[in-house]
Amino acid sequence: MECWKKDRPRWWALMVLFAPITTPWFIFQSRKASGIIIFMFFLTTFSAVGGTEFYLYTNYMDKNKYSHLPPVTQQMVRLAEELKASTLKFDQALVKLEGLSKVESRINEIKHTIHFIDEVRAIAAENKNAIFILEQYLYDFKDFFIANDLSWLFNIQEFYNNHNVVQHDKSLKKYLDSFEALLEYTYVNFYHIKDLKTKENLQNYDEYYLKYRRAVDSHNRFNVKRINFQNEFLKNHPEVRPYLPGKRQTETFKLWG
Repeated sequence: MECWKKDRPRWWALMVLFAPITTPWFIFQSRKASGIIIFMFFLTTFSAVGGTEFYLYTNYMDKNKYSHLPPVTQQMVRLAEELKASTLKFDQALVKLEGLSKVESRINEIKHTIHFIDEVRAIAAENKNAIFILEQYLYDFKDFFIANDLSWLFNIQEFYNNHNVVQHDKSLKKYLDSFEALLEYTYVNFYHIKDLKTKENLQNYDEYYLKYRRAVDSHNRFNVKRINFQNEFLKNHPEVRPYLPGKRQTETFKLWG
């Protein structure tokens, strides 16, 4: 009807009928004066509806991307993704701690580092719990994973139970404990140590510092062993890379003070 009134080519109507997406162009051509307003309104509405549909579709696909897998495998994938996220968070915390171990002994920075050590402990506990849950799940459904050619998953368990990794985690705990003890003593007695240089406080500080230094040296040795083991392990089992530590304390901890 519009084509008849405006004396436009009749094939325009057919194009709109069979290809609705071309409608804005024909509106613009037939009503050049007012058509731009209608065109922009149509384009805005079309974009909003299209964007919403795309978001809903993407969200739906993300939630159901593993729906074609057996329930046991779906849960395994979720646990593995949780371990990846937890491991990445732990990696980032240790990299930050590596930087804090180099800060100068200023009272505000000491307090900040003490709080961050508590955060690292909590993150480490979350990571250990994610590892434990995944290992337990692997154990519970061992026969299923072997029968379905998923035995490579047991390499994740093998890595985290390796002596080098276990010793690294133990040495990290001792490092955190000794570093925190040194920082807390320094924070409480800061002016007696830095300004007044009280003999008793300096002696106590030296004792805390000696324990801390031993823990640093010990942890750095175990960390080198852990890095070497992990590099070799990944050569033999590259498929487990996403579930293992990434950029986790690649440098030695520097002595604080």
